[in-house]
Amino acid sequence: MDEHPVDTRAFLNEIEGHLLLSSEREQGHAAAVRFAASLDWLTEHQRAEAERRFETEYLALARTSWQHTAKRAREVRGEYEEAYRDLRRRLLAGWLLTCAAVTVVLLLVCA
Repeated sequence: MDEHPVDTRAFLNEIEGHLLLSSEREQGHAAAVRFAASLDWLTEHQRAEAERRFETEYLALARTSWQHTAKRAREVRGEYEEAYRDLRRRLLAGWLLTCAAVTVVLLLVCA
């Protein structure tokens, strides 16, 4: 047997993360090239530096956006979990109250 079982969900999440990062890098590079191309007065060295800085800033902004999205997702998940727990408590209380009422009615009818 395998000594190190693979956590499939974690493995797939890691692959997805790498693909997402790769895609963002490509988009950042393409945006950097478009931006630098509009600055036709730059030398090749300056253009390369502008592209590098633009791409770095693009990735930093994407990372910040992902972090905000993940934080908000955790907050929303917590809100939904709390609402679900509250609903379960209310349903249980309603069910117990109904059982108690049926019991009382049966006791009164049988008496």
